[in-house]
Amino acid sequence: MTQVVLTGGSGKLGRACLTELLEHGYAVTNVDLVRPADDPCPFARVDLTDMGQTMEALHQIDDRHNGVDAVVHLGAVPAPGWAPGGELFRNNTVSTYNVFASARHLGIKNIVSASSETVLGLPFRTPPPYVPVDEEYPPRPETAYALSKTMGEEMARHFCRWDQELKIFSLRFSNVMLTAEYTRFPDFEDDPARRKWNLWSYIDARDAAQAVRKAVESPLKGAEVFIIASPDTVMTRPITELVAEFFPGVPWRREAGPHESMFDIGKARRLLGYEPKHTWRSTGGG
Repeated sequence: MTQVVLTGGSGKLGRACLTELLEHGYAVTNVDLVRPADDPCPFARVDLTDMGQTMEALHQIDDRHNGVDAVVHLGAVPAPGWAPGGELFRNNTVSTYNVFASARHLGIKNIVSASSETVLGLPFRTPPPYVPVDEEYPPRPETAYALSKTMGEEMARHFCRWDQELKIFSLRFSNVMLTAEYTRFPDFEDDPARRKWNLWSYIDARDAAQAVRKAVESPLKGAEVFIIASPDTVMTRPITELVAEFFPGVPWRREAGPHESMFDIGKARRLLGYEPKHTWRSTGGG
């Protein structure tokens, strides 16, 4: 049985990942500062900004686990504005360094780390260079949060340069949604400007968790970044109209379907076998 340490397993995405990994036969230890309401797997309260605690969490914690095959690192201040910029940046970058460095010292070669759509230039006050956006243009962090995620991706590249057998996949998650939150989507029709900040994109938590599992299972090595989004937008209005209205002059790299996401998930599909199954339309939301 593959033993996974999941940091941030008590959060919205973390809980979905716990379910996905457990249902596919993984042994999981949830490492977080907050104990979840239910305990589907062993839990340990760990401050990841402390290197000693992080190192021990990835090595052995009493009877929680002894030896780790993979680390899924979701633990972080989860969004801009949740803490002052300096503290948010410190927390997210130090914790990510500690996880990567501890894994390297302990010989753990399989790491999946949560990056963010924000590295693409959100909230797009400066328009994207083209649509659909993909992983090909350099990060454009506009907040302390986005900068912390950009630093995580950069650290991953150097850790993998130091160790050619190491794998660190950074998943650029779009706005994570639970099924209950789809009831809000029809309200976006009245004011599409409310969602232009991320090109009207989102990701169902269950599909985000699928991407995490498939990233863990990938045999590839090295540092890679992947956009993880739903294949559709949050809108019923055609995406060509929305782009023309809110981002006039931005070039199209290719044709797109009427409700196709402007976050291109082609790389994740090709290299990870990622295939989203849950959209707000498929759940009866539109």
